[in-house]
Amino acid sequence: MFSVIEKAPIVSEAVANVFRTFTPDDVQLFPVSIEGEAEPYFVVNATRVVDCIDEAKCREVQHYPVGEFPEFEGEYRWIYGLRIDPAKTGGAQVLRPRKFKTAFLVSEEVKAALEQVGNLGVSFERVTGPQEPWPPPLAH
Repeated sequence: MFSVIEKAPIVSEAVANVFRTFTPDDVQLFPVSIEGEAEPYFVVNATRVVDCIDEAKCREVQHYPVGEFPEFEGEYRWIYGLRIDPAKTGGAQVLRPRKFKTAFLVSEEVKAALEQVGNLGVSFERVTGPQEPWPPPLAH
C-alpha cells in the first residue's frame, strides 16, 4: 500500500472515476463546486478505518502528550516512515489507519490507475515492505 494524501482529497472527475471503478466499497464521493471551475470535482472520503500501523517498523512515532489534547489521547501526533501490516487491512483498496487518520492509503492497483490519469499533484510513499535508508543517500 501507499500513502497518498492527507486530509480529504478533492479530485477531478477522472480521478473520481478511478475510485468508482476500483474502490466502490472503500470510498464515498461527494460532488463539490469550485469557484471559477466548470468541471465537476469530488471530495473523496475513505470509509474504511483500520488498525494496521506496524509501529515497530516505522522510522519514528510521535504520540500526543497525555493531557495536552484530550480529544486526541491515544492517537499518533505524527509518524515518520509510516509502515503498516498489510495482513491487517482486510483487503481494503483505500483506507485510513486508526489513530492516524491524516494518512490516506491506497493499494498498488489504485496507485497505478491514478498514475495513468496523470497530473495528480500528489506524491506516493510506500508504507509496506522494508524501510528506505534515512537520511537518503546523496546524489552524485
